[in-house]
Amino acid sequence: MEARMKNPAFVLPEVTNGFQAIFKGIYAGGVPQELLEIVSLRASQINGCSACVHSHIHNLKESGESDERVGNVAAWREAPYYSDVERAALTLTEAVTRLADRSGDAVADDVWDEVADHFDDKQLSAIILMIAMTNFFNRINATIKEPAGASWG
Repeated sequence: MEARMKNPAFVLPEVTNGFQAIFKGIYAGGVPQELLEIVSLRASQINGCSACVHSHIHNLKESGESDERVGNVAAWREAPYYSDVERAALTLTEAVTRLADRSGDAVADDVWDEVADHFDDKQLSAIILMIAMTNFFNRINATIKEPAGASWG
């Protein structure tokens, strides 16, 4: 499969510079990069973005994550491989990614309270921004049909 077009973030190079600045800020938020990758993998799975799923799995494997942890992200509720901190971040990820599935608050108070028990405002900001950026890129990739394993740039 071939993408419909080059990724818009690379067609407009000024945009890429902005993304780089955002990610630099996210990574300075004090959240382990592996957790940010797990969050991004889960959002990408929900959105069906094969390019991003592929990328996040690759990044997690490169960082030394086990096959059990990487392979069970989609079933994290039933899998014993995740800490309470990770589960809170994954719960928030699903709530933010599935905004249209809610009839009440987009992020329920109990979800927020749980995640806020584990992270300070700086860390929460990094997680929220990573979820938003992942959803953003998932939508771009779905639109242009970016294939898994594509070389960006």
